[in-house]
Amino acid sequence: MDFTISYEPAPDEVARALRQGLKRQLTAVYRFLPSVLVVAGLACIWADAVFVGVGMLVAAVAAPFAATRAIRRLAARQLAYMCVPTTIRVTSEGYECRTEQYSTTMQWSMFGQVVTTPEFWLFFVNRQLAAFLPKRAFNSEQQAELIDFLAARQNAGAS
Repeated sequence: MDFTISYEPAPDEVARALRQGLKRQLTAVYRFLPSVLVVAGLACIWADAVFVGVGMLVAAVAAPFAATRAIRRLAARQLAYMCVPTTIRVTSEGYECRTEQYSTTMQWSMFGQVVTTPEFWLFFVNRQLAAFLPKRAFNSEQQAELIDFLAARQNAGAS
């Protein structure tokens, strides 16, 4: 496998990829933190620390919204950096993204998990989103080759 493509990511496309990756990355936090705050808030109310308990209950409701807003702000800062003409070279060893501002080379062996969505391949290192490849950037033959390659890596336990 060795092919090179050129494309320019759209801002909404990058935002969707980051949102999907971060959602998978932060699912435990979104579930665990509000649960802990609710239990702690109820315990505080039961222990007659009503003000602190109500504050924790409000925080349990507000935390997911605040986290989502923070993620959106972070993604918005990255858009100008990422939404530029990009050249991607994919080989059996890894892939390289090049723009006028940066060049990034990543080996397939560094990714612990590859998640396939309808629009993207999301790559994770230690459960954290590290990179993504948009499927629309590749023709159907290249997509099929990538699908087969990534499936073979996953079946071999390398991905």
